[in-house]
Amino acid sequence: MAQELTARVSVELGTAHFKEANEQVRAALERADVVELHRVYAQRYLGCAMPAGKRLEIHGTPGNDMACYMDGGAIEVFGNAQDQIGNTMNAGSIVIHGRCGDAAGYAMRGGEIFVRDGCGWRVGIHMKQYEQKRPTIVIGGDAGSFLGEYMAGGVIVLLGRPGEYLATGMHGGVIYLRSKLDARDVPQGLVLEAVDEADKELLRDLLGRYNDAFADELGAPLADDGEGFWRLRPASSRPYASMYAN
Repeated sequence: MAQELTARVSVELGTAHFKEANEQVRAALERADVVELHRVYAQRYLGCAMPAGKRLEIHGTPGNDMACYMDGGAIEVFGNAQDQIGNTMNAGSIVIHGRCGDAAGYAMRGGEIFVRDGCGWRVGIHMKQYEQKRPTIVIGGDAGSFLGEYMAGGVIVLLGRPGEYLATGMHGGVIYLRSKLDARDVPQGLVLEAVDEADKELLRDLLGRYNDAFADELGAPLADDGEGFWRLRPASSRPYASMYAN
């Protein structure tokens, strides 16, 4: 006889080793669709491969590779997150009420990540998209160096300032910036241009959802009309073709 799911359960991880912690989380997700995690102290791999219909609410600081390979679930972190959240994520939603570390969205293939504050280095590295899957990252603060490195698809929205080496090797997708770059800071092979109406429509949706996610913490909502943004994109489908032999 199948075990009946309960609406919500609570799990306290404390100082449990990450393997033990993940065993507890998986067992809880078998009993309930919503699992609250308390006293989370950097345990790795929380929410790994979590499917649609499941939700984690994390109180504390999850460790590296949270939501790696996630396939449709939802995770909300009431605090900061460490490195490589959403690593190779396929679908789902991540909301961070704080900042995140390096390499968030590494090789991300779908889904969305909303970060209230800033992020570390190499966020969005190797992001890609296919058919209807278009991964999205929205960063509310400043970004570390190499944002969008080798980006092959998807969307990044940066509300703060970019670090050095922005979009190095980018050959697909789009990065929206709230501040205009100096012409000498636009990487070779890329184009910085004003957003058009289609961009503004997308930005209105994403900024509106950012406001909804962090309404109690923002003080005042961000202007969500898409005005004042700039679009950074590859100049062509093969922006670095001249660098390689035919």
